[in-house]
Parts: sequence; structure tokens; C-alpha cells
Amino acid sequence: MQSGDKNIQWYQTKFKAFEQSLNGEKAAAVHSLRRDAMRWFAELGFPTTRQEEWRFTNVLPISKLEFHPILRFESNGITRDRMRPYLIEGAIQLVFINGMYASELSDRGALQRDVIAGGLSDIMKKNPEKIKPYLANQVKGEENGFTALNTAFLRDGACILVPRDIVLERPIQMLFVASDSSFPYLSQPRNLIIAGVHSQFKIAETFVGVAQNTYLTNSVTEIVLEDQAIVEHDKVQRESLNAYHIGTTHLRMNAGSSYTSNVFSLGGSIVRNNNSVELAAEGIECTLNGLSLGAGTQVIDNHTAIDHAMPHCNSHELYKAILDGASKGVFNGKIFVRKDAQKTDAKQTNKTLLLSDDTTINTKPQLEIFADDVKCTHGATIGQLDAEQVFYLRSRGIDLASARDILTFAFAADIVNRVTIEPLRAQLEEAIQRGLKQSHRV
Repeated sequence: MQSGDKNIQWYQTKFKAFEQSLNGEKAAAVHSLRRDAMRWFAELGFPTTRQEEWRFTNVLPISKLEFHPILRFESNGITRDRMRPYLIEGAIQLVFINGMYASELSDRGALQRDVIAGGLSDIMKKNPEKIKPYLANQVKGEENGFTALNTAFLRDGACILVPRDIVLERPIQMLFVASDSSFPYLSQPRNLIIAGVHSQFKIAETFVGVAQNTYLTNSVTEIVLEDQAIVEHDKVQRESLNAYHIGTTHLRMNAGSSYTSNVFSLGGSIVRNNNSVELAAEGIECTLNGLSLGAGTQVIDNHTAIDHAMPHCNSHELYKAILDGASKGVFNGKIFVRKDAQKTDAKQTNKTLLLSDDTTINTKPQLEIFADDVKCTHGATIGQLDAEQVFYLRSRGIDLASARDILTFAFAADIVNRVTIEPLRAQLEEAIQRGLKQSHRV
């Protein structure tokens, strides 16, 4: 146990109480995994800035608080009307309150034949054979203290299983709502998404807070794309500025599959997105896009890793950040090209727009290439608004604040316009424009 992790015993005590509440469920195979993860958490503790992967993101504000893990569903006054601004019109809607599935607030409509979309807890009980080959296969809990903690308290989250040859006409929204509370709590959704052979669908993973209370969202999402599957995955984080968000997504792609990820970080005090992709066969197309909007003293950290393990695969990555006030951004992007991954085409770009002299960005694009017949590029740019463009807009009668907002939104729109779910894109445009105006007052 690390001496700096004073609250490890707090979570060990909470885990013992969790075990006692399980009764007969303790005999299930998943509980053996939980116990192993709790041991890993005791050994790993919370990450520190002494570790290279966390050098620029200090999670001490998280590790020193005693968060109460949420282990059972409570509506906490959340209604459909209260969620309406965040719901995506026309989507299949899976709603979670503090990480727990809220069936009465969800709207699954008429799901196509054999498609499973609902709460992970229910599916573990009713159809365990369908998820056994996938659950905790990619993220076991030994990666770091946060994944260990999520796995130790693995209880509920979203589960989406789309069989082969199924094309979903409607997107699926996973809406995670954080409720108000008088004490700091820990929400830990565990999500599993499986795209069968030749399946096609779109997913929106949305995290929102309805109050300005302090809580920690520590989510893990495991995704598998089987051969020729096509998936768009949009993640939008709009949580309380007093909240913390640690999100881990691991994706395994098989032959001929195509995946597009668009990650938007618009809220939170400390935000960390860990996105890793394994290109495990030939003919894969993978695109990772991201946009961070930071103000005040926010810290927004994006870590990505793309592992080109096989030949004839393409990856494209563009992450942007807009930082104002005294906010801090981090980007660490790794691309691995293995010895057998000939004919790889990989591009990685990070662009940051600084709106204040007090902002900080630490950017580290990385390439590790062990094959000789590849096309790989990476780079990073950091800058401010173009003074001539600002002057041009002001010469047309536009005030300074509006001119800055117009140019800043144009920088962001490059990522926003890559979202093909139109109602979600409209929500993002409104949220970003509102965020830019609010940043002037932070």
C-alpha cells in the first residue's frame, strides 16, 4: 500500500460492505474478478505525478476525498422532464442515474430482433453467457488504480450487443446523469459494447450533472468490433465544474472494421480520458477526434494509444483544445506500429488554442515504429487567435468579445461537424457557444 494513498482503507471497508450485500452473488465468476481488482487497488493506489503517464495531472484532490460508492439505484428526484435538455431526439435512450440503470426513465422503443440494449446488471443475471467472453477481457483492473476501483465495484452500466448483419437506423444514447447530493459520491458505470459481423450503428455516451455538487465519475467502456462492423461513438462530458471525471475506453477492432470516435470534454474540475485502440487484423479504419473546452482552473487530460498490430490498417487522429482563464490541458498520443504492421498509414495531430496568458498545455505526440514500409506523421501546434482576423471582424462592427467567440467557435466546429447524429451536433453547438460566453466571466 502506498503511504500517500490514505483513503485506500476507506474503499476496502466499503468493498467489504458491498460483499456482504451480494449474498448468493458472491459465488458468481465476476466476483472473483472484483476481489482480484480490490487487491490490485490496494497495491496500486491512486496514480501520482511521479508516474510518467500521470506526470502532468495531479489527482490528489480526488485521492484525498472519501467518495461513497453508489451500489444501488435511487432516482434522487431525476425525471424525464429534468433530463430533456440532454436527451437526443429520435434515439434509443438508456438512462443511468449515478451509474445505475433507470429502466423507467429509459426509452428503448422497438429494438430490432436479437439486439440487446439495457443495464449490464440485468444482462449479467439473465444472459451471462452472452457477455462472459467479453466482460473485463480488455480492461481487467490491473492497469491503474482507477480501473482497479471500477472493476472492484463492478455492478452496473450500459450493455449493448448488436448481432451480425444488423443495421440500426436509430442511434443509441447512453445518458449518465449525476444527481445532487449532500456528500461526495463515486459513480462507476461499466459499459460493454459488442458490434457483430457486418453490423452498423451509432452510439452517444453522454455524461451530465444536474447540480454543482462534488462527485467522481470513474467509468470504463469496453468495445469490440467484429469483422466488417462500422461504429460511430460520440462521447460528451458536460458535468459539474466541481466534479471529477476519469473515463477509460478500450477498443478491439477486427478485420475490415471501421470506428470513429468523437470525444468532447466541456465540464469537470479534473478530467482524464484514456482511449486505447487495438487494431488486431487487416483492413481496419480507425479515426479518433477530440475537443476540450477549458476555463477557470479546469484540468483536461487526453491520453490516447493506437496499436497497429497488423498490416494494411489506417488510423487518423485529431485532438483540439481551447483553453481560457488558468485552465490546463494535457495531450499524450501514442501510435505503435508493430514489426508485422507493414503498409500502415497513421496520422496524428494535436492543436491547441490559448485564449489567456495564464493557460498551460502539455502536449506529447508519439510514434514508435518497428516496421519499414509505412506512412506515419505526427505533430502539434499551439497558438492564439489571429490578430488580423480579429481586426477584420471588428472593422465590420463586431465587438471584441463576439469577434473572439466567432473565431474560437470556428476552431471548434472542425470537430463538432464530424458528429453525424444531427440532434447531438445541435446540442454541442449550443453548449460550446454558451461555454465560450461563460468563460469570459470565469
